[in-house]
Amino acid sequence: MKHINWHNVGYILVRELKDQLRDRRTLFIIFVLPLLLYPMLGMGFFQVSQFMRENPTQVLVLGAEQLPESPRLIDGGQFDVDLYGATPDRARLLEVTTEESADGVTAEELATRARRVVEDGDYQAVLLFPPGFADRLTEFRQQLTAAAEASPTAAGDLDVPSAEIIHNSAKEKSQITLARVSGVLDQWSIRLRRDTAESMGVDPVIFERVGAQSIDVAEAGHRDAAVWSKVFPFMLLLWALTGAFYPAVDVCAGEKERGTLETLLCSPAERTEIVWGKLLTVAIFSMATVVFNLASIGVTGALVMRQLPQVGPPPLSVIPIVLVALVPVSLLFSAICLALAAFARSTKEGQYYLMPVLLTTIPLVMLPMAPNVDLNLGNSLIPITGVMLLMRTMIEGDYLAALPYVVPVVAVTLGCCLLALQWAVDQFNSESVLFREGERFQLRLWLRQMLRDREDTPTAFAALFCGLVIILLRFVLGLVYAPPRGANDFLVMAAVTQIATILAPVLLMTVMLTRSPRKTLLLRLPTFGALLAAVFLAVAFHPAVTALNEFVMRVYPLPEDVARALAGMTSGVSNVWFLLLVAAVMPAICEELAYRGFVLSGLRHLGHRWRAIVISSVLFGLGHAIFQQSIVACIIGILIGYLAVKTGSILPGMAYHFVHNSTMLILPQYLSERLGPVLSDDGASSEPLGHVLSLFFDVTVSEPAISRMQPQIAVGYRWPLIVLSLVASGVIVLWLRSRPHQATAEEALQEAIEHESAQPASG
Repeated sequence: MKHINWHNVGYILVRELKDQLRDRRTLFIIFVLPLLLYPMLGMGFFQVSQFMRENPTQVLVLGAEQLPESPRLIDGGQFDVDLYGATPDRARLLEVTTEESADGVTAEELATRARRVVEDGDYQAVLLFPPGFADRLTEFRQQLTAAAEASPTAAGDLDVPSAEIIHNSAKEKSQITLARVSGVLDQWSIRLRRDTAESMGVDPVIFERVGAQSIDVAEAGHRDAAVWSKVFPFMLLLWALTGAFYPAVDVCAGEKERGTLETLLCSPAERTEIVWGKLLTVAIFSMATVVFNLASIGVTGALVMRQLPQVGPPPLSVIPIVLVALVPVSLLFSAICLALAAFARSTKEGQYYLMPVLLTTIPLVMLPMAPNVDLNLGNSLIPITGVMLLMRTMIEGDYLAALPYVVPVVAVTLGCCLLALQWAVDQFNSESVLFREGERFQLRLWLRQMLRDREDTPTAFAALFCGLVIILLRFVLGLVYAPPRGANDFLVMAAVTQIATILAPVLLMTVMLTRSPRKTLLLRLPTFGALLAAVFLAVAFHPAVTALNEFVMRVYPLPEDVARALAGMTSGVSNVWFLLLVAAVMPAICEELAYRGFVLSGLRHLGHRWRAIVISSVLFGLGHAIFQQSIVACIIGILIGYLAVKTGSILPGMAYHFVHNSTMLILPQYLSERLGPVLSDDGASSEPLGHVLSLFFDVTVSEPAISRMQPQIAVGYRWPLIVLSLVASGVIVLWLRSRPHQATAEEALQEAIEHESAQPASG
């Protein structure tokens, strides 16, 4: 790859900036609209606030004639103002209508009447005192008097006879009325107890329930920071994304429509330099959008916050934090939008891509706004989410807590930016993408052409489609299939999943979309050395995989209920051979035919074997239901994919997959039974072998839940054995690397292009 000429990048940057600054629509959206939008929103807020005041709601009281004279509940057309304490003006919010019950009316008839008036909307709620309420109230006072004479403490536990509040939870006004009436009844119940105590000459304190008073130790500035720490990161990402999207569409799809892209491609600048120039242009406009929106909303918000004393203005520390985080975030979104815009045929098509980008980004943006999501190592490794959590923590003032996660957040963000940038470069290097024409889609013609023009192996699109279909089918089957009740049900469900969602779609697509199932599924015999290397690699890599799995579980711990369920699924199996068949043999066959067969063969048409290996491994990881298992499976999939490419056969991958799953199922139990007594404290002190093995193995003894059971012994691996595992695996991989492999036509062409580009220009 040639060295990037930054002078060319600068020329392209200046050219793109001039083109964008000539566009009045771009100037208006970035510079003028923010200055007008937020003041207008502030004005609208004050106008709308006039309609947001609390309005009275209507309450019908049935059986009010049974209420005592003291304490008084209803006074005229409203509840007694003394029941509202320090806010007597809130009594106007409940307009009370009383209706006496006719003689002989039953409780069912009153309830039917109450439901009818609420359903018809005549009243938002009905407070019903059923027949006999006065008698129960008199009985309550007698019990209260007797209990107070015997035990004053027990008297406080007696409950006032309850009334019924009929409301409609489907209507918001009815829910508001329910809350208001419930508060009034609580205060009336307290007053009833106090009046009874006073009539008895007893201290009314004994009838009051024990309560707790909350004391907030947070300072006003910290409370305001907690509010703004959730708002500003969200707004920053939204501004950066929208500010990058429209300029990216214009500098790519817009240039296609104007016919100026061909001139730029004919210039001495390399495609990478063109992408860098356009990327910096889009990033500048993205950052400018954020800065102008931030300034406008800051001025408007300062004025609006004066009318909201409960929410203070944002702290000044927000400004440097936002500006520092702005650079990597804008670069990331600019690279993504640039790659999508390069794929678009026109500006109209490019604008259609905004919604998929938003739908993909919003879950990552909304996740940090959940109350239980905090900044830790696992969350810091999630793109976009880590940036938001880091900003939130720093805005809240916890700089020391945020400092350890700055490096992983920046590394993940820049890594995603480089991947998106490489994707954009590939788009610009493919003229079939840049200059593809619009075509009318007809399903019948497309299916006929797909079946007629089949090749020996599937296309890259068919490979991606197959991987996504498998993920979708597994998700649907998990929803339809009843949760397993035991180990046997779990194994049956796993077998059905392997056959129905993986093997069946792959075989069907292989027959329909390819001409050579043998080449598609890599059904050829490997050399004996390659097969043996796959088995040895699975055994050698096992300690390292176990350490990786433990690390992933520490970073992303499983919920306790899920961990117990998974442990019970495998420990309750009586037939070990059936367990190996379902958990080792079937995945080795079905998953390898799918991901290292059909999917990998199709993705190799992209022209980059490592890209095909990584994408197929990502799909392989996403095919697992548990997130922690998906991470480990993705990494192992890269190793198995490399085996498939270097050997040209599916069998070494199957052998590796079978040995790996078998060792993960059987070896821990075997080591615990055989080496546990030797490596325990007693064994290590009495046998010299225990001292030697303790250098490589670690023993964990957990107390059983039942005292009569034996302690559970688990054997793990220490770092010397893990290092030896990595060294042995590296030696086998180096041996595989030295072996020749058969490249596809696209891979051979791409290697020739890269070799030609790396040669210095003659003359």
